[in-house]
Amino acid sequence: MIAITHIGLSVPDIEEAIKWYEEILEFKLIAGPYSFNAEEENKYNMTNDLLGDHIMKMRNAHMIAGNQVGIELFEFQEPRMKNREAKEYEGFFHICLLTENIEQLAEKIENSGGKRRSDIWNVWKGKPYYLVYCEDPYGNIIELYNHSTETMYANKD
Repeated sequence: MIAITHIGLSVPDIEEAIKWYEEILEFKLIAGPYSFNAEEENKYNMTNDLLGDHIMKMRNAHMIAGNQVGIELFEFQEPRMKNREAKEYEGFFHICLLTENIEQLAEKIENSGGKRRSDIWNVWKGKPYYLVYCEDPYGNIIELYNHSTETMYANKD
């Protein structure tokens, strides 16, 4: 079986993002933030191998959720990350989190600089499977489920 270990998200300010993910979503910082400066690295390095030679400076940090799935936050400093609208999709466009009370967490996100993007949706009529779409303060879409993906979709019928 293949499992998800972490998802990378870009943010404009890593310190601010770490604080937000800790306080609002109760993620735990487990490593970093680390700094990368291409001028101080070997010509062949892991960061430029992954992201390309145009990345000169960035910072990253690893955080973990309650079920041990992580997020890796990236602050691109040179070149600077472009501000984008959440409706401009290029590759990644959302993460989905599991929480007991999606209404309460959606409200907490909204009251902390994030945004609630949708109503609460009942995924399957007659079943207690709900979701809501939100955004972190940096434009990353956060979908909230009240049951696991497996429970929600394997029990459709």
